[in-house]
Amino acid sequence: MNIQRWIARREPNWQRLAVLLRQIEKKGLKSLEANEIRELASLYRSVTADLARARTQNLGNTTIQNLQSLTTRAYTQIYQGSRRQEWLGAAKFYRWGLPAIVRQTSPYIIFATALFLLGALVAWWYAWQDPTFMSLIVPPNIISKVRDDGELWMGSIVGVEPLASSGIMINNLRVSFGAVAGGITAGLFTVYLMVFNGLLIGAVATLVGQNNLAYPFWAFVFPHGSLELPAIFLAGGAGLLIGKAILFPGKYRRLDAIKFHASQAVQLVFGIVPMLIIAGIIEGFFSPNPSIPDPIKYLTGLGLFVLLIMYFGQKSMDN
Repeated sequence: MNIQRWIARREPNWQRLAVLLRQIEKKGLKSLEANEIRELASLYRSVTADLARARTQNLGNTTIQNLQSLTTRAYTQIYQGSRRQEWLGAAKFYRWGLPAIVRQTSPYIIFATALFLLGALVAWWYAWQDPTFMSLIVPPNIISKVRDDGELWMGSIVGVEPLASSGIMINNLRVSFGAVAGGITAGLFTVYLMVFNGLLIGAVATLVGQNNLAYPFWAFVFPHGSLELPAIFLAGGAGLLIGKAILFPGKYRRLDAIKFHASQAVQLVFGIVPMLIIAGIIEGFFSPNPSIPDPIKYLTGLGLFVLLIMYFGQKSMDN
């Protein structure tokens, strides 16, 4: 290879890349036109290949160092800029996008909530009417702890908070993702999960109520439940969206309806995950903490729930 001829042929590209990089470093990536951004990406790939060739041919330290500097600067601007845009996009979604999608899909979320409440009401009714019903829903060790010992079972979390918190998060995520994935069964599995979880909470609530432990029980549930239960309702709504697309595509072709509603469901999932992570931390470290007075726990749960409702109810500044 004629080294001087190769350098003379490639040098205009290096100089052009340097010009674009100086502009970005002074004024930012937004100062480039769309065609210049495409040119920047193309030049970066080209100069990267030139650097590899220069190293192979041992063209000299000065040339290699100059090309190394160019590629490093270009990489920083292209990929860090992309990451900044991704973070800005995520922040915008959680600031405005999630509340908007929750409002758009609210009929499905409300229906999922109604299924849960129906299950809770049925459990409450049957648990009072038939004492044997409780054993069909609630684990025997919990029944024994409450009825025989007159104690709640959540004290076992104290002392193993990190392990308990991670386990709680995983379980809640499993239930929520199960509710979303249940949409592929035409929503039947989603309906089952909503009703079953309602039955469970209704039966447990009746159990503690019958044994005069309702006040400390709800003091435990309120702080994390103010986020955990709405997250499960959002998951149920997401599953019902997919089920609706399968059964009742409406004016769309079935495949197009599934794609449309699945995209809405995915956006709800993006909202569910941070809610459940925060709820898991609260349930592991705050809710079972005996040093925190029960009234503080009630106020914390109420405050979080009010803030969540205000967050979902906000409108975009563009509206």
